Amino acid sequence: MPTHPARTALTTADWRRRVFALYDAVRDADDPRAAHERWRLGRDELMAHHPATPVLEDDRPGFAGLPVAPYDPQWRFELPVVEAEPLSFEFATGTDGIVPFERIGMLEIPDVGSLDVWRLASYGGGIFVPLRDALAGKPGGTYGGGRYLLDTIKGAYLGGDPEAGTLVVDFNFAYNPSCAYDPAWACPLAPPGNVLRTGVPVGELYAPAG
Repeated sequence: MPTHPARTALTTADWRRRVFALYDAVRDADDPRAAHERWRLGRDELMAHHPATPVLEDDRPGFAGLPVAPYDPQWRFELPVVEAEPLSFEFATGTDGIVPFERIGMLEIPDVGSLDVWRLASYGGGIFVPLRDALAGKPGGTYGGGRYLLDTIKGAYLGGDPEAGTLVVDFNFAYNPSCAYDPAWACPLAPPGNVLRTGVPVGELYAPAG
């Protein structure tokens, strides 16, 4: 029997509330390593037990937690958003229509490469930084479609200094989009300016079910 639309909307709203609260706790923590452990445990709890989890029902009995690499402080940065030529891209979804994004700048990560910073150019705004690294799609590596570093409209924000124009970029908090677990989801993936030649071995990795 199909789930009632109101129930779906309410469970999604509760999921978002819990994710926002989780990132609030991460930003309030004094120790990034302890914050990362809280984030990992919080995401495991949501993915395993929340009714809005993207983990497929058949995969839930065997779910033993997300494959997250140990915290490595060398992958944490606070970086300025530097100027870049205006760019845009559009992503077609089955539920929200065409979702437009505008590039507002870029992040230059020492010894890693650069990542474009995007603004959701529709209702709600928000900053979006996806990435696809050199380990994507490889055994024991990262999700082939890429991961998300920041997605502020959904709560994934690690802090920064708005007046100085900086963002906290901690690759240990990179996570897989919902489509990595449920193909029914349509997730914006990393455009060319968010593809790294460097492997990023931290954050959530990818272990396909089964």
